[in-house]
Amino acid sequence: RSGEMAKLTQLIDNEVFRAYATYTTIVLLKMMLMSLITAYFRITRKAFVNPEDTASFGKGENAKKYLRTDPDVERVRRGHLNDLENIVPFLGIGLLYALSGPELYTALLHFRIFTGARITHTFAYLIPLPQPSRGLSWAAGYAVTISMAYKVLKTALYL
Repeated sequence: RSGEMAKLTQLIDNEVFRAYATYTTIVLLKMMLMSLITAYFRITRKAFVNPEDTASFGKGENAKKYLRTDPDVERVRRGHLNDLENIVPFLGIGLLYALSGPELYTALLHFRIFTGARITHTFAYLIPLPQPSRGLSWAAGYAVTISMAYKVLKTALYL
């Protein structure tokens, strides 16, 4: 068993895996930042969903007016939800892809396009940029994940 563990710890020596780890960390940090941006918008717009969150703004009926939705908060939340819907599949499929033995150049291209697309998508959502910028950035990231999934299935097809 110790031999198996040694093989797992040697993954970090694999350039493609290191690239995957790098770009995965970037998109995960970007996704975590969306939580902070949501909190910022909730506080600055005074729009909360939980009664206990309104305590610093008053009590009783006065605090109830802060239990509301706000279009800016909802926009950030939709961007965050879109991250969850797209980054989570990238994590799993990207890992399998990294382990399937792709060329470093091709893997970097996949990881960089995905990361750039997700960052662009966030800016397109938050600024907001005119369409089709958000749609195209979403499609680019989605296409990268599908491309990696195809490569994994082509490499290790056990259907």
